Amino acid sequence: MKKLFVALAVAGSVGAFAQGKPIRIGEINSYSTIAQFTTPYRQGWQLAVEEINVSGGLLGRKVEVIARDDGGKPEEALRHAIELTSSEKVDVLAGGFLSNVGLALADYAQKNKRLFVASEPLTDAIVWDKGNRYTFRLRPSTYMQAAMLVEEAAKLPARRWATIAPNYEYGQSAVASFKELLKARRPDVEFVAEQWPVLGKLDAGSTLQSVMQARPDAIFNVTFGADLAKLVREGNQRNVFPKIPVVSMLSGEPEYLDVLKDETPRGWIVTGYPWDQIDSREHASFAASYYKKFNENPKVGSVVGYATMQAIFAAISKAGSTDNEKLVVAMRGLKFRTPFGPAEFRALDQQSTMGAYVGKLDVRGGKGTMVQWRYADGKNYQPADEYVRSRRPAAAMK
Repeated sequence: MKKLFVALAVAGSVGAFAQGKPIRIGEINSYSTIAQFTTPYRQGWQLAVEEINVSGGLLGRKVEVIARDDGGKPEEALRHAIELTSSEKVDVLAGGFLSNVGLALADYAQKNKRLFVASEPLTDAIVWDKGNRYTFRLRPSTYMQAAMLVEEAAKLPARRWATIAPNYEYGQSAVASFKELLKARRPDVEFVAEQWPVLGKLDAGSTLQSVMQARPDAIFNVTFGADLAKLVREGNQRNVFPKIPVVSMLSGEPEYLDVLKDETPRGWIVTGYPWDQIDSREHASFAASYYKKFNENPKVGSVVGYATMQAIFAAISKAGSTDNEKLVVAMRGLKFRTPFGPAEFRALDQQSTMGAYVGKLDVRGGKGTMVQWRYADGKNYQPADEYVRSRRPAAAMK
C-alpha cells in the first residue's frame, strides 16, 4: 500500500509539471577556477532542486537550474547573464563567488530589473554602496564576519596589528571592516603593516618577511584557497605560526582545512564550519541527505548552494509568481530555512541573517578542525539601521 501511495504521488507530480513550463533559475559561478568551493556548492543546489521536484515542484511546475561557468571573470558572467535572460528565459538569476563578479551581476540585475540572489560574494558594497532593489545576498558579509572575529580579537593583548588580504574588492572590504570594528572596541590598537597580494599569486616568503619587519603583535588574514595554503606552509617553516596570533576569515571551512591537513596552524581564530560536530536537527537532516546522494560530507559550499535555492523557493512560494517585481517584494523580510537554522532577508539592505561558526583551529587525527566554536547568528552582527542608510543609496531602499 505504501509503495502504491508513493507511485501515485510521483505520478501526480509529473502530471502537475506537465500543466506549466518549468521554473528556470540561471546559476552563474566560477566552476572551473574555484572548484574547491564551487563543486560542493553545485552539489548543494542540486540536492535542493531534487528535493523540491520530488515534493511536487513550485506552483505546480518543475524547477530547472541552468548553470554557467564565469571562469572568475566579470565579463564572462555578464555574457552568461545576457544569454540566460534573453535566450534561456530564466525567471531568476543566482550565484557568484568572487566579489568583483558579484558586483558585475548586481549591476546587470539593476539595469535589467531582474532578481539576482548573490549566493557567495562577501563584499559589503553589494548590499550597501552599490546595493540595488533587485540584489539580495545570502552569505554573511565581510562586515558581519569581521564583527564576529573582532569579538575574539579584541580579547587578545595584541596592540600592533598587520593585515594580509587579496588586492580586490573582497579583501579590501574585509580589512576596512575589521579595522573599523576593532578600533571601535580597542582604541589603543594600531595597524603597522598591510600586504595586498594579487589573488592567486601570493609570494608567501616576501609577504611574511615584510609583515614581520613591522613587528606586529597579531595578524588579520583574509587570504583563501591556494594563497592560504602557501601562507600557512611558509609561516610554519619560518616559525611565524603559532608564535604570532592570527585572526583569519573563512579559514575554518573544510574546503581549506582538507587541503592543509596536519599543517593546519593551531590556535588561529577563524570563521568556518565544524560540520562533524553540529547536532541540530536541521543540519543532521541536510548532512545525511547530502552524504546519501554524493557519498561525501558537506562543505560550506554545499550549505550555501542548498540555502540559496531554499531562499529562492521560499520567495516564489510566497509571491505565488515568478514575476520579478513580486519576487522582490516577497524577498524583503523573507523567512527561509538553511542547514544552519532559520534565516531571513533584512528588508533594509536585503542582506540575509544566515550566520557562521567562530572558533579556533586545531589538528585532530592528522586533520585540521575547529574547536571551542560557537554559532554566530548573523542577525546579531548586522550594523544599525542608521549605518546602513548612510551607506546604501536611497533609491535601493524603495
